[in-house]
Amino acid sequence: MNLIEIYIQEVTRRLPEKNRGDIALELESTIADMLPDDPNEEEVKAVLGKLGNPVSLANGYQDRPMYLIGPRYFDVYVTLIKMFFPIAAAVSFIIVIAQFFIGYSGNEAVMDVVINLIGKGISKIIEVGIQVFFWLTLVFAVLERVDKGKDDQPLTSSLKKWKPDDLKNIPYIPKKKAISNFEVFMCFLWTAIAATVYFYADHLIGIYEGGRGELEFVIPAFNQEVLLRFWPIVVIMIALEIALSLYKLIKGRWTKRMALYTTVLQLIQTIAVIIILVTPNILNANFLSYMADLFNTTNDQFKTWILGGSIFLMIFGAAYNIYDAFRKASEK
Repeated sequence: MNLIEIYIQEVTRRLPEKNRGDIALELESTIADMLPDDPNEEEVKAVLGKLGNPVSLANGYQDRPMYLIGPRYFDVYVTLIKMFFPIAAAVSFIIVIAQFFIGYSGNEAVMDVVINLIGKGISKIIEVGIQVFFWLTLVFAVLERVDKGKDDQPLTSSLKKWKPDDLKNIPYIPKKKAISNFEVFMCFLWTAIAATVYFYADHLIGIYEGGRGELEFVIPAFNQEVLLRFWPIVVIMIALEIALSLYKLIKGRWTKRMALYTTVLQLIQTIAVIIILVTPNILNANFLSYMADLFNTTNDQFKTWILGGSIFLMIFGAAYNIYDAFRKASEK
């Protein structure tokens, strides 16, 4: 009888106090009906084994689940976390970069700038990840308890019960055509870095000299005033790049349309960069003189090398990205 009392105690202690007495009496009656007269310990164990784990039995008596997020909503929950986290992480990193350079004095060493940005960026991404996890978990935990349905079958992304007809709306995505969330995050990150380099080129790109164990920024490579004349074009390119990243996140695979969009974007970016680079006085005169002396050449020759090399790399990179986009889109 001691085993029976403990078993009933283990069930009822997990239930609301107002229901414990009635359920305890019901369990006593059920167990008594299942036992023979004057049962021994082995017979009691056999009956309790049939009734099952006290936790599971207690869960059957409750209207609310004994888990935070059950199988009904778990797949949708995980899908949304994977969808929202790359976007939130990329946006937070962009905000960190913007805030950092708004208050940037230009006196810090480049290594200090890089270390501070990386540290603050990682910290912010972790913070945002925790926030995304917390709020999505809270929303789905509430849904789990508000939903009175007894069906534990996982729901689809539209929060409806799965049907075989749903398969008609799901495209088959070969592994080589799939776009991972990490790839999308890296696209957002690259856009943030490129935007930062453009708007703060006079603080980041140029000549660094070593001194007292650290690098000191001495001569900017670009004429920032000339460079910023093209800011509307750059903002449009950034917006198009973000739009492409979001499109990748939504589609989840390479398509011919996406490859075409990539081609148009690469052509726009290449033409825009070439126009910027061939603009008169885009390079700082002091930078040209310093580098020309370093390589024992003239200012015009070095300018031709550096701008010609940059344009070649830009065209080569754009051509490869276009080829790679159509290659992935054509995979079977």
